[in-house]
Amino acid sequence: MSQNDLTKIESFLAKHHVLTLATSDGLELSACNLFYAYDAKRVSFVVASSDDTTHIKNIFKNSSVAGTVVLETKTVGKIEGVQFRGEFSEVEDDKLKKLYFKTFPYALAMSPKLWQIKVDHFKLTDNTLGFGKKIIWQASFL
Repeated sequence: MSQNDLTKIESFLAKHHVLTLATSDGLELSACNLFYAYDAKRVSFVVASSDDTTHIKNIFKNSSVAGTVVLETKTVGKIEGVQFRGEFSEVEDDKLKKLYFKTFPYALAMSPKLWQIKVDHFKLTDNTLGFGKKIIWQASFL
């Protein structure tokens, strides 16, 4: 696990803007798609969602989440995707709020509630580096 590995993962994330999020309340599972802004300094996604959604109701009971960001392709040699795990919480950092609205300025008119996914684990699959090539990054605080 090196900073170079995290840089490769973040380079992939910079090319995309939608993640799939998986949540659980301990009994039921839920998955959804969310637009994201990514903050490399905080190793965090910033997303918008309202309290009345199933995934937000789930995180009030269990803040541990998992998800993916993928390149949609049928060409095996071009397959790329990131799996992640982290903790979901309400955004408190104004810099993260500014990042989200800079990325999605039209969202400002909707005054959405913003959330942070603090990532503690990434796994990048990148077939452009060789079939089945995996790069794994784990947060040092674990």
